Amino acid sequence: MSDDESIINTRQLEAFSRKVTATASFLIADSAPATYHAAVGDIHRELRRPLMQRSLFSFTQSGPRELVRSTLSSAEIQHRALASIPDELLAHVPEPTNAYSLFQGFQASLPDADERRRGRRRSRRLLTENEREEDDGAPPQLRELRNEKLSLHHRLEMLGVRKNMCSTEIREIDTKIANLHHMRTIVLERLAGLETEELDLEAEISGVDNRLEDLTEELEDAAQRAKTPSSQGDRDPAAPDFMSESIYEKIPEPRSRRKRANRRTTTPILHEHLEPGSRIKELHAHTDAITALDFDVPFGTMVTAALDDTVRVWDLNAGRCMGLLEGHLSSVRCLQVEDEIVATGSSDASIRLWDLSRAAYAPRDNRITRPASAASDDGLDYHNEGDEPPPPPPTSMADCPLFSLSAHVAEVTALHFRGNTLVSGSADKTLRQWDLEKGRCVQTLDVLWAAAQAGTEGGVWRGQGRGKGADFVGALQCFDAALACGTADGMVRLWDLRSGQVHRSLVGHTGPVTALQFDDVHLVTGSGDRSIRIWDLRTGSIYDAFAYDNPISSMMFDARRIVAAAGEDVVKVYDKTDGRHWECGPAALAAREGTESRAAVVERVRIRDGWTGTGGGGTWTVAVLIGAT
Repeated sequence: MSDDESIINTRQLEAFSRKVTATASFLIADSAPATYHAAVGDIHRELRRPLMQRSLFSFTQSGPRELVRSTLSSAEIQHRALASIPDELLAHVPEPTNAYSLFQGFQASLPDADERRRGRRRSRRLLTENEREEDDGAPPQLRELRNEKLSLHHRLEMLGVRKNMCSTEIREIDTKIANLHHMRTIVLERLAGLETEELDLEAEISGVDNRLEDLTEELEDAAQRAKTPSSQGDRDPAAPDFMSESIYEKIPEPRSRRKRANRRTTTPILHEHLEPGSRIKELHAHTDAITALDFDVPFGTMVTAALDDTVRVWDLNAGRCMGLLEGHLSSVRCLQVEDEIVATGSSDASIRLWDLSRAAYAPRDNRITRPASAASDDGLDYHNEGDEPPPPPPTSMADCPLFSLSAHVAEVTALHFRGNTLVSGSADKTLRQWDLEKGRCVQTLDVLWAAAQAGTEGGVWRGQGRGKGADFVGALQCFDAALACGTADGMVRLWDLRSGQVHRSLVGHTGPVTALQFDDVHLVTGSGDRSIRIWDLRTGSIYDAFAYDNPISSMMFDARRIVAAAGEDVVKVYDKTDGRHWECGPAALAAREGTESRAAVVERVRIRDGWTGTGGGGTWTVAVLIGAT
C-alpha cells in the first residue's frame, strides 16, 4: 500500500468516525428520526465501499508495532529506542541530596550578576495583590520600607539557596576525593605486586647467572688443570709471596662473587607515589640499643648491630632475618655495606670483612604463601602472616667471613672503605689505612700528633669513652687519597693519604663531631653541639648551618635531602632544594594520624635512593625503612 493510499484511508476513517459520533449523539439526545436515518444510511453506503472494507480489515489485522510504524518515521523510532531508559535503572536513581534544583540555584545567582553589571540596586517589588490594596492608602515612605523589607527577605532566601548549593557541591567533591583515594590505593597495591613479580623474575635471572658462572668456572678450572703440571701442587701459582696462603684464599675474586637473589637490579618506583614519610616496614631487630646500621639498596639487604652483641643481616623484601654475623668478641660499633661486602668494627679492637654472596639463604623459599608440602626443618618456614618469623638457622652465614684486621689497641669507632682501601678510626687516637688486597695495615695516622702540630693539644681529650663522652674518632670518610675525619675536639681534619699529613682543618663546631659525609663540593658534619654544618670544600668556609634541640647522633645526605637523628623519636629531614625542614618516622606518622606513639628515640639513620633506614633504642629496637620522596 502506497503513502497516498494510506492518507486516503486515514481520511476516510476520520470521516467514518465523525459519522459514528454524530449518530451516537443523536441517539443519546433523542434527535429527529429523519436525521438519524440519514446518518445511518450514510454509514451503510460508506461500509459498502470496497476501499473502506479493506481499510477496516487491515486495521483489525494490524498489531501495535505496525500501528506505531504507520504513525512514526524510522528516524523517530530509532531516537526513542536509544533515548529510552529501562525501568530497572530508573528504580535505582538516587534521591537528590540538594533541596533545591539547578534552576533555583541559577535563579539565586542572578541578582549578584545584575549587581556586578549595574551596581547595587533594589530588587523588583514582590507584593501580592492584597498588599498592594493595603498600601494604596499608606504613605509613600511606608510603602518604600515595606518594599525594601520584602526585597531583603528575597535576597536572604536566595543566599540560603546558594549556600545549600555550595554545601552540596562540597559533599560531592569530598565523595569524589574519597573515591579517587580508594582507586589510588588499588593502583598502588597493583604497582607493589608488579614490583614483587619483577623481583621474583630478577631472582630467577640471578639463579641462572650463578649456574652459568659455576659451569664456566668448572670448565676453566678443568682446562687449567689439564695445562698445569701436577708438580706445582694445588697452590695457586698467581698467589703472591708476601702474604700467607690462608689469608690469600679468603680474599674473594671479582668473578667468584655471586649476585644475591634479593638484590634489586631494577629501579623501584613505588616510593615515588607514596606520601613522604610513609612507613614501609618495621622490624623488631634487637633487644638493646642499635649502634650501627646500613643497607645497600631499597628492598635489598640491611645489616644492623646493637649492644646485645649481635650483628643481624636482614632481607628487606621479605622482612625477615637472613642470619647472624658471628666472630666478634664484643659489640659492633660501626659497619658499612657495599655491594656484597660488609665491614664491621667492634669494641674488641678488630675489623672483620664478610662476603654476603656466600650466604646460604634462599628468599624465594621464605614466602608466607609457601606450600605446606615444601616445609622443612631448616627454620625458614612460617605460614601465618601475624606470626613472628623464627630465628634463621645458625649455619646460614657460616661461609660469609673473609678475614679479620687487627692492629688497633682500643675499640674501633668509625670506618669507611671504598674499592680496595679501608680507613678505620679507634679510641686509641689513631687512624689506620688498610689494603684489602694484601689484608694488612699500610699506614697509621696519629691524631694527637696532628693536633699537637696544629697547637690544639690540651685537656680536650679527657673523659672520652663509652658512657663518659663522645667517641674520640666520631666519623670519617675516604675517597681515593682524600680522608675527612671528625674528632671529639670539634675539629674536622682533611688528610692526604699519600703524604699522611693534614691538608686542612675546619674549625667551627664546639662539640664532638659525630657524623660526617662529603661529596665533590660540600662536606656536611653533625656534632654534639646540636648543629649541622655544611662546608664548602673549595674555600673551607661554612656554606650553611642549622641547629636542633638535641645533639646529633647520626646524619647522612643524598643529592636532595639531609636526614639526621637528633635525640628524638623522629627523623629530621632537611630538603636542600627548597630549604624546607620536616619530620618523618613512626612518631611523626602517629602524630599525623592522631594516635599514640611508642617509638623509641632514633639513634642511627641512613638514606639511599630516597629511602631512609632508622634504628632506635629501647627494650625492642626497630629498624624502619621510610620513603622520603
